[in-house]
Amino acid sequence: RVYNQNLGSRKNCCVVRMVAKSNVKMASWMQDTLRDGFSLLAAGRLEEASACCKRLLGAKPDLVEGHFLVGLIALELKQNKMAISAFGSVTQLQKEHGAAWANLAKLFMNAGQPARADAALQKAVKFNDGNPIVLDLIGSVYGLLGDQQEAAAWNEKAVRKEPNAIPFLVNQANNHMFLGRLDEAEEVLHKVLLMQPTNANAHWLLSNVRKATNRGHVDKLRQIVKRDNKNPRALAFLYYGLGKELEDLEAWDEAFEAFALGAAARRKTIEFDESSEIAMYEAFSEVFTADWLGDGAAGHDDPSPIFVVGQPRTGTTLVERIITSHSQVHSAGELKQFGNAVRRLSNYREPTRYSAKLAHLAAAIDTGKLGKAYMETSRKFRGDKPRFVDKLPPNYLYLPLILKALPKAKIVHLTRNPMDACFASFKQLFADAYPHSYDQAEMARHHARYYHLMNTWRDRFSGRFLDIAYEDTARDLEPNAQRLIDFLELPWEDACLNFHKQDTAVTTASAVQVRQPAHTRSIGRWLRYEKQLEAMRNTLLQADVPIDHR
Repeated sequence: RVYNQNLGSRKNCCVVRMVAKSNVKMASWMQDTLRDGFSLLAAGRLEEASACCKRLLGAKPDLVEGHFLVGLIALELKQNKMAISAFGSVTQLQKEHGAAWANLAKLFMNAGQPARADAALQKAVKFNDGNPIVLDLIGSVYGLLGDQQEAAAWNEKAVRKEPNAIPFLVNQANNHMFLGRLDEAEEVLHKVLLMQPTNANAHWLLSNVRKATNRGHVDKLRQIVKRDNKNPRALAFLYYGLGKELEDLEAWDEAFEAFALGAAARRKTIEFDESSEIAMYEAFSEVFTADWLGDGAAGHDDPSPIFVVGQPRTGTTLVERIITSHSQVHSAGELKQFGNAVRRLSNYREPTRYSAKLAHLAAAIDTGKLGKAYMETSRKFRGDKPRFVDKLPPNYLYLPLILKALPKAKIVHLTRNPMDACFASFKQLFADAYPHSYDQAEMARHHARYYHLMNTWRDRFSGRFLDIAYEDTARDLEPNAQRLIDFLELPWEDACLNFHKQDTAVTTASAVQVRQPAHTRSIGRWLRYEKQLEAMRNTLLQADVPIDHR
């Protein structure tokens, strides 16, 4: 998913309105201190806001608002464990606190604990009091679940209550883009920028709605960067917007400089535990062998799922749109249901979504139950056609589990030139996914782990999935589309060549691009930046990933 506004942003909304009435009577000094705490949080003075919490909870340990404020501060500090604990305390003290349940739902989703997220989201929906901030936050959780229509409905409720609330409008524009409503997205973004001309997120989204034809918006972005050069989150939006438009204008050197500055800014705001990722890949390779696949009970025999997997920005959305142009196939979007089902059935409770422990726990799951659980939890997204596509790129990690849990499902794996694939991710601003993509060497090492794991799956499970090259498909669409449809055992339909005419939602960074016919402009694009990408290239070669110019 592309990067979007932190829904429920603490600095752009009056967060004190998220707090329901306390069940504890407060003295006047406590009311003043609480008000000060929220004001300090909104001003970004987190240490002082924390000091207010300590005074309040020292005097009244069961003060609902005090625990809620702790949770909001922890979110700003990215202390997710503390945030979960604080919001959990709120719900223990006041079980009908919809705002706390909504925050818990989002935290649990981000932590890869879907069972707990499901329960929290149900409570958030049940107990929400119509507060627009909470409505928008619930929408964000539905967005994380891949249900963009439901997310749009909740966001619309928030906007109706506060038509000029900038965070809600930015989220609405983002949702419009996912759903292909580009004119509506552009209209909303212009409204936002009239009210707040320096809103970095809105400028970034505007850069992605249309192809730049002149330097008018580029000049505005440069002016804003000069004025706001300290906030890394804002700088990431601004520089990635600059890079995108400068590429549109074929100002290649300027574009790369902007991408590099944007990546450096974004990298400051995220954590990437590379050692844990290395251990996880090693564990998956060690555990899921051909013998493991052949041992144990049979899976769930539903033939309807089609999984499209690979690295992001490698053509997975292009191929998904080709397939779902067929009259018998529905686009379910990027579903997290398979990985979530693995975590539910294994009772996975690690603080990170991925770990070596996940592989060992997953190997012991009853795969028949896993297949059934996936089909049940994806039901509302599958439509009413005989087949559906689940296009979540990282599902390649679970390829053996898919083969065993859903033996009649089809798996399509996209390949792309490693340098083009790595650079395409490096120059894209994502949400919480793909934290490795903001440093050339980290991106290349991650790609090498993926590349070698796919070779392992290819050796062990030969013939069980289809490799299809992005370059071949873009250059010569018809024979490759026919090969794809043949593999899926579907009758050919000419509509598969007109994929760009679909009007269904696209919840990826390709939301605008896939509404255009297939083209070859992105093939070999990395060569325009060959000198600047030397670190990426050398890292791939050192990791035994072959690079060709296709």
